[in-house]
Amino acid sequence: MSPAKGPVRTHRPRRRRPWRGARGPAYAALDLGTNNCRLLVAEPTYYGFRVIDAFSRIVRLGEGLGSATHLSDAAIERAIEALKVCRSKMDARGVVRARLIATEACRAADNGPSFIERVRSETGLSLEVVDRRTEAFLAVTGCASLADPQAEGVVVFDIGGGSTEIIWLAGGAQRHGTDPCQRVRAWESLPTGVVTLAERHGGVHVTRESFEAMVREVERLLTGFAERAKPARHARGFHLLGTSGTVTTIAGVHLDLPRYDRRQVDGLWMAGCDVSRVIDRLVTTGYADRAANPCIGRERADLVLAGCAILEAIRRAFPSERLRIADRGLREGILMTLMREDGAWQGRRSS
Repeated sequence: MSPAKGPVRTHRPRRRRPWRGARGPAYAALDLGTNNCRLLVAEPTYYGFRVIDAFSRIVRLGEGLGSATHLSDAAIERAIEALKVCRSKMDARGVVRARLIATEACRAADNGPSFIERVRSETGLSLEVVDRRTEAFLAVTGCASLADPQAEGVVVFDIGGGSTEIIWLAGGAQRHGTDPCQRVRAWESLPTGVVTLAERHGGVHVTRESFEAMVREVERLLTGFAERAKPARHARGFHLLGTSGTVTTIAGVHLDLPRYDRRQVDGLWMAGCDVSRVIDRLVTTGYADRAANPCIGRERADLVLAGCAILEAIRRAFPSERLRIADRGLREGILMTLMREDGAWQGRRSS
């Protein structure tokens, strides 16, 4: 495939009149993570945005980074092929503004800068390697609307492939259009995710003992944040809010879906006992059966228990009888931020 015609415009704010028409300009958010390459293309609506195109592919860019410092040639090729698809979709939709980010794999790899330059050369996409704080706050921006508006304390977490972001939100819900990051009281980026944890402990054959070893490793990493965010546990209406493939997978298994359905998963409330039941079930399920589950699949069957271990460590640090599931997060946070910068909702009538 020949290189793209030219660079895609990045996220610098632009001055323009707030959108008022029946159809708005197209915005794009791309997240190249340690495990996945994901794209959302959306246009503003009166109260938010409407997704007009999407793409997701498991590329495992960070494969091997648990024991090495280089992105492998095979992983780079997989990522670039996925990014070419993203570029084609953005061109087809006439995207006017975009933010294209890369996270932990590119932060950790010593050949990350050369990979970014190769992406620019072969696809015309300018990836921005964001720091951990930016990643955490974008995840909050994308999913905070699912927090219980009556809750005075919420712990939000995003279990990624190479890192896990965890954030304490204090205070009640704010009006539409307000930046939810104003509620952040503490945050942490743990240097482990489903890919790196599974590579260290094994993801295909997992025993209760090896599962507990994963949980203990994450508990140690959580110690400092758990102390800083201790008041959250005693806040009125406290609950957990998770955004990641781990929690959406657990929700799909809980619902016994014949195939994954975002409409049934996004916004689902799960009781603590139901979360425990699903985790216990998966720990005792063999690799072949995990791969055969339509909400897990072969591409995630060796990673799902590492994700469950991270979730279990968070639940032990912050016991809660309620977990809300978000099939939204970082990309939605990017879109919300871009549209807010452009004044897409200025002048909106109060409901």
